[in-house]
Order: sequence, then structure tokens, then C-alpha cells
Amino acid sequence: MRENGEKSTVSGGRPLIGVSTYLESRVSWGVWELPAAVLPAGYPRLVRAAGGMTAMLPPDDPAHARSVVARLDGVVVAGGPDVEPARYGAAREERTGPPARERDAWELALIEAALASRTPLLGICRGMQLMNVALGGTLIQHLDGHVERAGTFSTHTVKPVPGTLYESIVPDASTDVPTYHHQAVDRLGKDLVISAYAEDGTVEAVELPGPAWALGVQWHPEAGEDTRVMAALVRAAS
Repeated sequence: MRENGEKSTVSGGRPLIGVSTYLESRVSWGVWELPAAVLPAGYPRLVRAAGGMTAMLPPDDPAHARSVVARLDGVVVAGGPDVEPARYGAAREERTGPPARERDAWELALIEAALASRTPLLGICRGMQLMNVALGGTLIQHLDGHVERAGTFSTHTVKPVPGTLYESIVPDASTDVPTYHHQAVDRLGKDLVISAYAEDGTVEAVELPGPAWALGVQWHPEAGEDTRVMAALVRAAS
């Protein structure tokens, strides 16, 4: 339910899921080459397959985040560039990407608003890392052996932690997931618990126990065919 007591579900009762977007300085289509807010098509495809509808959330004034989230049934913080290390009190290392300060500020505000309003929240890759930072955690700025070829997804195995929300969604003993990242959770944010690991011990999912539905995954479900994580968000949003 939203603050006015009305559900914001769209036609057919499908929950409205807001997904944050990239903000690129130059994107080309047709005769146009302009700055643009963009979102890989895998995100709305996955939301639709899971029974929801997508609203794109390009970077905006962080002061507007609460009113935006109040109109939504669920929030997804999408993958993207590295979180600025200053956000978690660290100096930038050589292999850390350039800052995306406008996006950092907006998405941190979305996370805060979703948690405060108990709006179901899913963080994907950067989104999970930003959830950790929002709750006072830190990040490993580079994992050796990851992201050998820019822009290429690979797969690896993740294993759930028994008794977690994630394990209730994906109870398989292990699952191969599509992945593309070079950063990971280091110190865990306040009240977060780890709900999945990679075989090398890398944290692959975190969640926030309590009345709010909040889950972060390190991999990219929008790049695969498994809808279970997104479907769980949509159910919670319903």
C-alpha cells in the first residue's frame, strides 16, 4: 500500500516496479547523438516475465526520492559503474572506475526511501554494493581474475545460506548465474546478513531481515532466464 492507501498497480493489477537507469553523456540512435538515460532491455524483459511493469528511474534530485518511491510497488537498483569510494570512506584505487556522483546520490536516496517505507527493494550487482554502502558497509575495489574481457558476461556458481530469504527463493544447493563484476562486499553494512556465496568465498547475496523485503544479488539475473529472484520481488510488491 502507498502512503495514500491506494495501490499503484497498473492495468491488470500488475505491480509497478521502478528500475534505476544509467546516465550516459553520449548515446547514438538514428540521426541522434545525445546525452541519455538508458536501461539494458533485459531489465524490463525480466520484470515483465516476472509479472510486473517497469518504470524507468533516471537520476534526479535526491530530495524527490521519497515521493517517487511512494508511487511504486517495488524498486530495483540496477547494475552499472563503480560506487565512488569516498561514499564508504576509502581512497580510489587504480582499477576503480570513474565516479558517477549523480547516480550514486540518486540511488542512495532511492534505497533509503524504499527501506524507510518498507517498499520491496532488489539491488543487482552495483545495486547490491550500493545497498551495502548505504548501510555503512565497504567494498573490495577490485577482485583479481574477474572481468577479463570488458562487456562479456560469464557464469559462476553461487550457493545459498540456509535459512535466508534468498534460500527460500532459490533453494537449489548451487546455481550457475550470469556475472560481470570486479568489485564485491567487504565489511558488511549494518543489519545486513549474507545469504549466498561464490565457491571462492565472495559474497554473492545480502539481505536485510525484518519487516522490509530487501535483497541484493551480485550477479545479473536480467542477463539470464531464471526469473525466480525478480518474481519474488514482484510477489512482495503485490
